[in-house]
Amino acid sequence: MKSWRTRIGVGLAVGAAAVAIPLTATTASAAPPPGDGWVPIGAEKYPSKAECEAKELPVAQANGYHEVWCDDSKAIMPIFNR
Repeated sequence: MKSWRTRIGVGLAVGAAAVAIPLTATTASAAPPPGDGWVPIGAEKYPSKAECEAKELPVAQANGYHEVWCDDSKAIMPIFNR
């Protein structure tokens, strides 16, 4: 039979890991646009990052922007212009 000191120590370690893993996973999955000056303009569902950027570029240029960046880490991709 394990002592209470061992059980408490193991319980605290498991509890700390259960809290730390989700907190570190959420910050690592967020992908900010590369560089500065990006403006969020919306989100859309596309089959690929390349198709998103190709279809959104004419819209961006019509609104005075020169670049498009789509965040493909999400199913509905956030779209940024600059």
